[in-house]
Amino acid sequence: MRRTPPTSARSRHGFVPRPDPTLRVGSAPSTTEEGVITAPKPASWTYAEEFVAEDDVLAAGRSRATEVGVAPISSGGGAALRFLAAVTEARAVAEIGTGTGVSGTWLLRGMRPDGVLTTIDTEAEHQRLAKETYTEAGYAHQRFRCITGRALEVLPRLTDGHYDIVFCDGDKQEYPDYLTEAIRLLRPGGVVIFDNALWHDRVADPAQRDPDTVAVRDLGDLVRRHEQLVPVLLPVGDGLLVAKKIWSPDD
Repeated sequence: MRRTPPTSARSRHGFVPRPDPTLRVGSAPSTTEEGVITAPKPASWTYAEEFVAEDDVLAAGRSRATEVGVAPISSGGGAALRFLAAVTEARAVAEIGTGTGVSGTWLLRGMRPDGVLTTIDTEAEHQRLAKETYTEAGYAHQRFRCITGRALEVLPRLTDGHYDIVFCDGDKQEYPDYLTEAIRLLRPGGVVIFDNALWHDRVADPAQRDPDTVAVRDLGDLVRRHEQLVPVLLPVGDGLLVAKKIWSPDD
């Protein structure tokens, strides 16, 4: 779970895009002769983000996040997590970055009724608040396992090939290392998901060379080149990078 960035335009659900100066108010997305699609207007982006409404439980989780200074996944990103958990019929999910339980609640809502969420965070207080969110959402304590610690120290202790989804929303500079661990942890057909794959519009700008941006950009290159992954970059929230682990001869 990332700290709330000090300077980012935000809606009540997450990050909002910068308006495209090439588009007039009321104009529709268009395709140039070169085949480049221009960005949708902000109203369409907001409509898509809020297409699946959040309830009072998630609103309370977001309020707790504000209190402790973390930025949970956007509502559109959360809906994508629930969808991916549902289509994979996820029984075991590992999450890096518990925050206050917003993303975990979305995941639990898509998982099988007997599914268990294993969530890792360095902050015990965040996990205490996350447990409140999970309980308010109606989940028994057997449905979630909170582990306090650094992800790269905890992940090696988890079982190989056991997980249907690995969701990463932790230290951006550790993202490439999370990928290595996720491939080991996922069953064939499992899915790895990275939040903040656009990193506040910085990843797409080659002039941005700060360590976090470079790490997220390098992660994208690794995922695209990996022979065992089928990737897609979803422009929801601050970007979700999703990749399915395909079968290999060793599986």
